[in-house]
Amino acid sequence: MTTSAILKILIVDDEAPARNRLREILAEIPETKIVAEAANGKDALIKAAETCPDVLLLDIRMPVMDGLEAAKHSFNLPQPPAIIFTTAYDEYAMQAFDMNAVDYLLKPIRRERLANALKKARALLPAQLGVLKELQPQRTHFSVSERGRILLVPVQDVIYLRAELKYLTVRTSEREYLIEDSLVNIEKEFPDLFVRLHRNCLVAQTSIRGFERQHNEEGESHWVVLLKELPETLPVSRRQQHIVHEMRK
Repeated sequence: MTTSAILKILIVDDEAPARNRLREILAEIPETKIVAEAANGKDALIKAAETCPDVLLLDIRMPVMDGLEAAKHSFNLPQPPAIIFTTAYDEYAMQAFDMNAVDYLLKPIRRERLANALKKARALLPAQLGVLKELQPQRTHFSVSERGRILLVPVQDVIYLRAELKYLTVRTSEREYLIEDSLVNIEKEFPDLFVRLHRNCLVAQTSIRGFERQHNEEGESHWVVLLKELPETLPVSRRQQHIVHEMRK
């Protein structure tokens, strides 16, 4: 976050009256500037990449993408903003946000409370990802940093993920993306969506068209996965050959 006197703020809430309320309060708080507004987390990330806000005033329950997931993706922005959650619900473990990284305001938002949160935000660093991961165990999108932008890839569009050095290649029917994550984390997060083919690859179960036994130059046989969306095949390791029998039942 920048250290300039004016705090650039992005308001994110799916309800217009709530956005109006925040706009009115911020008009009374000096050294603040609203740079954009958004009605869901996905739109907020797009506008955050365009406007580089210092602070996200972020609702939690929203359509398309909720605030908790948007907060996690926001840490991939070139200049991650401080996060101040604004919500009408108190079941999101308020004590988890009682740290120097974020603040948590219950609606209706009071001017004094917001002003104090913004003062605190001037010295904040991005929130600890571990807290957010516990509160939002499963993503709807993977976030990709590409040429200074954040691209959001729907999890349901992913055909397979392959580990290569410190990155993962995320393959959709259209193209490949690179993300910094681990197959172990994704396998734990989406146990019903992806299946492990070998230590370096996960494939979406819905993308499996079938299995085929192939032979290498030495005459040794091995199984490969046939994909619905792509002509390429993916090898199955000996350790994971049990999935061939399980999924062919």
